[in-house]
Amino acid sequence: MGIRSRYRWLPAAPLALALLAVTGCESAPDPAPKPTAGPSTPVARVCAKPAAGPAKAPAGAVTVDPAVVGDLAAKTRSNPPNTTFWLSPGRHTLRPHRFAQVVPKEGNSYLGAPGAVLDGRGTSQYAFGGTARDVTIRHLTVRSFVAPHDEGVVNHDSADGWVIEHSTIRDNSGAGLMAGARQQVRANCLRDNGQYGMNAYKGGGKLRGLVVEGNEITGNNTDDWERKRPGCGCTGGVKFWAVDGADVRGNWVHDNRGTGLWADTNNNDFRIEDNTIEANDGAALIYETSYNAVIRRNTIRRNNWVEGRERAERGDNFPYATVYLSESGGEPRIPARTDKIKIQRNVLEDNWSGITLWENADRFCNSPANTSSGDCTLLVKDTDRCARPGIATEPLHSDCRWKTQRVEVQGNRFLLDKSVVDCTEMCDRMAVLANYGTYPKWSPYRGRGVADAVTHKQHNRWRDNVYVGPWRFVAHDPSRVLDSARWQGAPYRQDAGSTFRAREGG
Repeated sequence: MGIRSRYRWLPAAPLALALLAVTGCESAPDPAPKPTAGPSTPVARVCAKPAAGPAKAPAGAVTVDPAVVGDLAAKTRSNPPNTTFWLSPGRHTLRPHRFAQVVPKEGNSYLGAPGAVLDGRGTSQYAFGGTARDVTIRHLTVRSFVAPHDEGVVNHDSADGWVIEHSTIRDNSGAGLMAGARQQVRANCLRDNGQYGMNAYKGGGKLRGLVVEGNEITGNNTDDWERKRPGCGCTGGVKFWAVDGADVRGNWVHDNRGTGLWADTNNNDFRIEDNTIEANDGAALIYETSYNAVIRRNTIRRNNWVEGRERAERGDNFPYATVYLSESGGEPRIPARTDKIKIQRNVLEDNWSGITLWENADRFCNSPANTSSGDCTLLVKDTDRCARPGIATEPLHSDCRWKTQRVEVQGNRFLLDKSVVDCTEMCDRMAVLANYGTYPKWSPYRGRGVADAVTHKQHNRWRDNVYVGPWRFVAHDPSRVLDSARWQGAPYRQDAGSTFRAREGG
């Protein structure tokens, strides 16, 4: 797994981060999108009023009695696959043992009546586990389970094909959910869990085809893991690891401690669209060491106030971003619905800074600075090949490092009122940059080569955007802070067709 680095430009603190979403490969380029007034998708206020489950047991369903301790697990064991269970109103519990859990059989369905709660009582680690496929959980509250760090409560073993809908998963340790291939997570309230609302990770293989739609994801990371383990990169609303194909749409991701949505290490083919992402302590979106995504029509506001301010107050001049791409880009050789990263038609309002495209010159396969320990790019199957002397020549020189390339930032609206954000500097940045490569000594990427490439040669373009407020721009390295005229002029030539004004209506 990737480990969060501090996205500093100095080699002593190698960084990594970035987040996005993907769209399909096109034979012809898309027309440049024009700036819009912004998304108008209604916010998914699931937690305030969850959809009610069936008040009576459906025909053929097995009724589960909350007065009988362990009744749900026992009846799951004694019934065949493809059984539907209806949990009566009330507080359901498991046997008082840390490993007591429900282990579904293939095709089982679990339906909660109004008021049905599965309560771990602060004792049981997992609510639903095992490897059975195609399990459904609907209209159920799952609370007070104590999963360990990096583990989850529902679908603990990342089984495939699960559907979790109209449920409230809250006040658990670890992650509320894990995820398997083809999992659908719709219209749930994922709130106040100790680490993540969901940890989309499947050990030993790719996690393909994930849908996260219409959920409210709020208040997660109550255990404040970044304070416990500085630099762990293990916090926020949702974390995605090595997911191939994800649709993340129509969610309300807000007030999480840390990052809102974070795709970390060899994700590919994401679409992140029509979400409202607001008031998260850290970045709204991070797409890190990953590929091929589309981020569009999202409303992104008031994010990164806590983490951005903390770093600025320490005197750090790195442009800590609200949408952060770290060593991530479009790659035509990896099949996806697009071969670029497209950031289009979003509204970013009163965040701590805007979009940063970063590439750490010292981060590549087999480098000690690679915080995704043991991982290599999707272009190199044998990681051991990324070593001297072969890494100094093509194709390994290119393929052994994740690249921030083929990124298009088009048709977005960036609004900043410093009086709202309560800042005087460092909250107004848009950036494309890298560090001066220094480490390790055998690295073929030492010097300015990576910074030159990410800034001028890797087809990273801003265009047709609207800027309102005192925006500044960083290019090549943190020391080059530009006004809009220099950003648009040679040698950078960014934001063709964009408009800049000091205030709304100005």
